[in-house]
Amino acid sequence: MDYKFGSDILILTADLHIHTTYSDGLLTPDEVIKIAFRKGLYAISITDHDTVAGIRKFENSQVKVIPGIEFGCVFEGEDVHILGYFSKYFLPKISEKVSFLKEKRIERCSEIIKKLNNQGLKIDMEDVCIYTQNGLIGRPHIARALIEKGYVHSMREAFDLYLNRGCPAYVERCSLSIKETIDLIHEEEGIAVLAHPGLIKRKEIIDYVIKEGIDGLEVIHSKHTHEDVVYFLSLAKKKNLLITGGSDSHGDLIDGEYLIGRYYVPVDNLMKGERRISIDQL
Repeated sequence: MDYKFGSDILILTADLHIHTTYSDGLLTPDEVIKIAFRKGLYAISITDHDTVAGIRKFENSQVKVIPGIEFGCVFEGEDVHILGYFSKYFLPKISEKVSFLKEKRIERCSEIIKKLNNQGLKIDMEDVCIYTQNGLIGRPHIARALIEKGYVHSMREAFDLYLNRGCPAYVERCSLSIKETIDLIHEEEGIAVLAHPGLIKRKEIIDYVIKEGIDGLEVIHSKHTHEDVVYFLSLAKKKNLLITGGSDSHGDLIDGEYLIGRYYVPVDNLMKGERRISIDQL
């Protein structure tokens, strides 16, 4: 394996934010692992939206796979995403909660489709489910159906015209509160991390999330600017929070290359703090 080096010290690296076909990604977990190995990563985390269905022990894997999840919360009209990381595969409390959220996702999708139909865009649930390999449904699947039907040319156009908050077909999601999410992750002995804080528009929300007991900040992210990284690195150190990072890959090719492995943090980062990810126990 091609490990990363820095200052003549061997550094084991981890991409801790990756989506698969179990939510809105295009790659299966096994395909993700193969790419991660090729990129020289020591560890990855599969963090699908509102589901742990893709979590399992990957036998004989040459890359450590950290069980994870990404919860979507809404706080005062703004999306806030919380990542959870765990040292175990069996997560009964989270499994029960995500089953409820899955049903609510289906209801939301039905409402969005009705609104699209009212706009003259003729799609149905069957058109959308073609893109949901493992039963979890979300707006990206609806966007792909709109592209296939020729109503839009890209995912961005689908969201900007119809699916984003404030657009004609938007329906608010059913979600846990920020505190409920953090507490649920802690109940499963996991660590809770604020995902891509640089994408949060109102920075006072970040202070609120920290006060609610978040364990870490996702400092490194594919959509963070250099200024974001510098700021959140300083904030994490000031607040004694874990520093994590990842590509947020959904399996798309960007300039002919997968995002997996282009954004990462040293594994050593995950071994610090009161709460930690015990990678070697997996």
